[in-house]
Amino acid sequence: MIDSPRRSLLFFPGNKPALYAKAAQAGADMVTADLEDAVAPANKETARWQMMAFFATMGRGQTQTNADEAGEAVAAPEPILRINSIRTAEGLADLQAVLAASTPPSALMLPKVKSANEIRLYDDLLAPHPHIQLHVIIETNEGLEDCYAIARASQRVASLLFGGVDLAADLRLEANWEGLLYGRSRVVHAAAGAGIDVLDVPYLNFNDTAGLEVETEASKRLGFGGKAAVHPRQIPIINRCFSPTPAQIAEAERVVSAFAAQGSGVVVLDGKLIERPVLRTMHRILAIAQRMK
Repeated sequence: MIDSPRRSLLFFPGNKPALYAKAAQAGADMVTADLEDAVAPANKETARWQMMAFFATMGRGQTQTNADEAGEAVAAPEPILRINSIRTAEGLADLQAVLAASTPPSALMLPKVKSANEIRLYDDLLAPHPHIQLHVIIETNEGLEDCYAIARASQRVASLLFGGVDLAADLRLEANWEGLLYGRSRVVHAAAGAGIDVLDVPYLNFNDTAGLEVETEASKRLGFGGKAAVHPRQIPIINRCFSPTPAQIAEAERVVSAFAAQGSGVVVLDGKLIERPVLRTMHRILAIAQRMK
């Protein structure tokens, strides 16, 4: 069941661990330390060990941030480490560092995944750490072709992230809505079929708030449950677009209560027949509502 709110995701460079606090204060549901694109090749080894130390500290509960710049309470985000592709020397070194860590990250983001076998390899190698979840970026032509199998390749896979920029280059098209509509739809369908979360590619112009809102609403209508961001100022807009209204929250509470009271596969509310699969959506709404508090 999808019940963890993953409306928004914000990256920060893996060689600048001090930026985690600022990223966490932005209100994103997920915050990802990036060892891949955000770190220059010459700095990757240093960043790798900085992040191992950072996540070890986080595992001991010493880096939680619970207030924004105005002093308002902010729920602690889900921390993730984006490593380099396992098909590269840097990616192999990243994975070895995770395996050697006494307190490894609780989740890894995997870039440029091309096949379900790649996920199975991660699954096998991470066997000593069964708690580690995987967030998979679909950003290659091969990955898009195999995304249905990728989504089901391991119980560790918690979400798919649509990587539109790299995918557009692979598909030889412009990274606009029309050109990427098929890719977006395919990733949404793969995630829905596997019962996992799915997030859209970031909107790259962080000064264009109107454009961000238009694209985020379009992503929501297509079936995405969240969207990545390139700047903290994008998070409030993304969270608002993917958050339920008070009326939707009240309806979810009624539906969940009705099923709990009757214990059957269907209930009738206001003359409308509601089947049990709808509970997945209702529980997700209530989980997001709890985070909104």
